[in-house]
Amino acid sequence: MMMNRNLLSAADLSRDQAVEILDIAEGMADVNDREIKKLPTLRGKTVVNLFFEDSTRTRISFELAAKRLSADVINFSAKGSSVSKGESLKDTAQTLEAMGADAVVIRHGASGAANVLAHSGWINGAIVNAGDGTHEHPTQALLDAFTMRKRLHGKASAGRSLDGVKVAIVGDILHSRVARSNLLLLNTLGAEVHFVAPPTLLPANASNMKATLHYSLDEVLENETPEVVMMLRVQAERMNASYFPSEREYARIWGFNADRLAKLKPGAMVMHPGPMNRGLEIDAISADSPQSTVLGQVANGVSVRMAVLFSVLSGERANHVN
Repeated sequence: MMMNRNLLSAADLSRDQAVEILDIAEGMADVNDREIKKLPTLRGKTVVNLFFEDSTRTRISFELAAKRLSADVINFSAKGSSVSKGESLKDTAQTLEAMGADAVVIRHGASGAANVLAHSGWINGAIVNAGDGTHEHPTQALLDAFTMRKRLHGKASAGRSLDGVKVAIVGDILHSRVARSNLLLLNTLGAEVHFVAPPTLLPANASNMKATLHYSLDEVLENETPEVVMMLRVQAERMNASYFPSEREYARIWGFNADRLAKLKPGAMVMHPGPMNRGLEIDAISADSPQSTVLGQVANGVSVRMAVLFSVLSGERANHVN
């Protein structure tokens, strides 16, 4: 059951489609462990990374994923381009269409930009949302789910969902597209989601979300004993007001530190989508501990994005990866 031509939201994926992408990513991870990390799958295809916002790790991850599938890659940064001189999204899309883009990976500061591009008729290629405003970041949710599944189920992870896994997502949920996409995908995969944040950093309609809300991280660690604790970056650049008293106070109440690490049950994992504000959301001891999956998430991002590009562009089944 292959996914749709576009990946705009984590909600686009059914349970079977999500599990299938994670399974394809398992095969791609095997390719990434080889001496020659290449597949001919997308030879002759052109993938454009269209980034209106800075993002080193996501852009490089998509670039590496496309190149390992033998696609041609064009990196289009809005800064210093004709976009910064006033060219619209429509003009840019039509230029890419004229160049023969088969897939456009877009990151944009406006929520819904990827959706506009996909349904505008300006471009015929597949559209993959690499982050739009404070809305969604579906491939981050997929790589996080892949990381959880791999860590919790090991070699037996193929075909598995995340039924019953308790995931605590902690911090700046209000501004986090990572939190939104993770909530949607984790619900689809059967996990139990807990949001932990100061009241000021929860969305106004948080009660409508399929997550249990908490204001105390210590309480959640003691009473819920989550298998996964995902710390979110405090997005100061999106804050136009004071959402908490001070950085010191935030770190004391909602930051992850060595004392909280000691409260985790054996085998539990600590995640962070990066980039990390060390000493604010997470301390160095926790970030560098054996229970941290931060670097693993970066490596898994390439495998998952290979799986997504493979799925939207090849139309072939996962068992064709060999």
